[in-house]
Amino acid sequence: TPNVEAIANYHPDLVFISYDPGNFASQLHKLGIRVVNEAAATNLKQAYGEILGLGRLTGHVRGAKAVVHSMRTHLAAIVRSVPRSRRHLRVYHELDPTYFSATSKTFIGSIYKLFGFRDIADAAGTAGDGYPQLSAEYIVARNPQIIVLADTRCCGQTAATVAARPGWGTIAAVKNHRVVRANDSVASRWGPRIVQFARTVARIAKHS
Repeated sequence: TPNVEAIANYHPDLVFISYDPGNFASQLHKLGIRVVNEAAATNLKQAYGEILGLGRLTGHVRGAKAVVHSMRTHLAAIVRSVPRSRRHLRVYHELDPTYFSATSKTFIGSIYKLFGFRDIADAAGTAGDGYPQLSAEYIVARNPQIIVLADTRCCGQTAATVAARPGWGTIAAVKNHRVVRANDSVASRWGPRIVQFARTVARIAKHS
């Protein structure tokens, strides 16, 4: 519930939003403030397009192109660094300790697809918005070979807390020490820092 008056007091030339609660955009328009609604990117192609769009709107075209080029270059190198024998690992991405996850249809899922990983949430997320809630039994049965914890800051999850969950000690990712903590604020967002996340994932994938 953003406060229109408070935002208007900053006298912004441009306001970016990713959702429009309570006709927020139209209220700003009435005050003569330009509003651009950019939905969250669902894949890298969209992310690159939105970054370039931000560059055009803010007068930083060259800078935006440089950011996209850097992201493309680094991501390609990171993916190449993972041996082909590790390109088909099963991955479980945890959003919170109640086992909400992300499928391949989401932005974060598109990062895993770069590596060729198989997202265990896909089979459970066919009818939802790409963020199904799994069960502990489902996860144990799917036996992920990589577990990525995107609930470290919010919920204090670690490899130790995962290993202590009933039955989780049998999971391949736990036995082979491939449980990795991801920065919550980076792991699901489509900005340039996604390169940092991909590097973290590649490092754990290469872990023997």
